[in-house]
Amino acid sequence: MSSAHTVTVRILDKDYQVACPEEQEAELLISAKYLDKQMRGIRDSGKVIGLERIAVMAALNISYELLQASDHGEAEQLGGDSVKRLNHKLDDALHDLRQLEIG
Repeated sequence: MSSAHTVTVRILDKDYQVACPEEQEAELLISAKYLDKQMRGIRDSGKVIGLERIAVMAALNISYELLQASDHGEAEQLGGDSVKRLNHKLDDALHDLRQLEIG
């Protein structure tokens, strides 16, 4: 079984420590970079204010993209496990963002 180690990801100029198995680190970094890009686009549009709202809108947009890919058969090419891991990482990131706003 793989051991988890901590990876630092940067999203909207904030660093987050995320536990991740070593063999999935590259995927996590790609996911974080994609999430950062999506959140920056939403923030820069000026239509959404607040970190949690930006994160929720990004999650909705990414979920929509995933559903569209699924409708076109592209999600199967990604592999079910990869999609589940990505969804789990998005959930974790949203949870972390909420904790930062609470704390």
